[in-house]
Amino acid sequence: MSDSFFVVINPNAGKRRAEKDWHLILSLLLNSGIKFNHKFTTHKLHANTITTEAIGKGFRKFIAIGGDGTFNEVTNAIFSQKTCPASEIKFGVICVGTGNDWCRTLGIPNDYNSAVEIIKAGNTSLFDVGLAHFNNDKMKSSRYFVNVAGMGFDAMVAKKVNEDKDSNRTGKILYLKNLFLCLLKSKAINCSIQIDDANTIPCNSEQCHPERSRRNSRRISIEAPIFSISVGIGKYNGGGMMQLPNAIADDGLLDITLIKKISRFDVIMQTKNLYDGTFIKHPSVALYQGKKVLIEAEEPVGIELDGEYVGNTPVEFEVLPRVLRVFVK
Repeated sequence: MSDSFFVVINPNAGKRRAEKDWHLILSLLLNSGIKFNHKFTTHKLHANTITTEAIGKGFRKFIAIGGDGTFNEVTNAIFSQKTCPASEIKFGVICVGTGNDWCRTLGIPNDYNSAVEIIKAGNTSLFDVGLAHFNNDKMKSSRYFVNVAGMGFDAMVAKKVNEDKDSNRTGKILYLKNLFLCLLKSKAINCSIQIDDANTIPCNSEQCHPERSRRNSRRISIEAPIFSISVGIGKYNGGGMMQLPNAIADDGLLDITLIKKISRFDVIMQTKNLYDGTFIKHPSVALYQGKKVLIEAEEPVGIELDGEYVGNTPVEFEVLPRVLRVFVK
């Protein structure tokens, strides 16, 4: 088993900032005394392949340089490979993406030197990982996620952003543009939602819970027209939007934010409130926590995991408590 790190670099991350800044990060890694091998990704899901192969060669310590999509791929490799228990693997991240939402939740700074110092110090903590089972081209698929899964409007925006990334077009302004363009095409879809081992979180509104919600033996069943659903472990997505303001990344629970039928005008007016979490006061918003979430819809609803569009409903989410060991302060 190798004592060295294996570094996976996505050169396209952050509008190709990872490629441009690699010489700076390389210098910091070399000066830190960290021993490592490295490899650049060349295509989508390549980080998954690289990580799986490195684990097979005996590497147990990894550093991913990229954004949320890169971290998602490395995580999927860690939990999908059959060479060793995932508990043997340590994971460090250097954030170079456009969103960096998972790093924001974990308190990992965007500053390269600080991120390298965290890895060098060697302190780790265990964090939750989510697992989603969904449809992909009418086939059953499964995929892990470390931050947030979005459905409906969120997935529509993610799909458009992914298409722009493939065309080398990214940025906060472009994200907001996609948000409003997708808003014009969006609609609420009737959904059936079941949450096991569930808690209802007050939203400071008597009307915040969807219609016909009922609680029975810690299972909550909901039937309502839904505009957007967020299910996750981290607080942030979409480049700093606090869609799950009560989420804690190691509490063994999935946080769920439902936005039921809502006017386009209200969505626009609430956009700024997504960044501080105060949108949850809107009467169309309901918050829950649970360990398993099953979502079915009267027509297919798109799904994104950590910002990557993956498929559609029906989908079942579950949480794997404190299973990913990450270098943190």
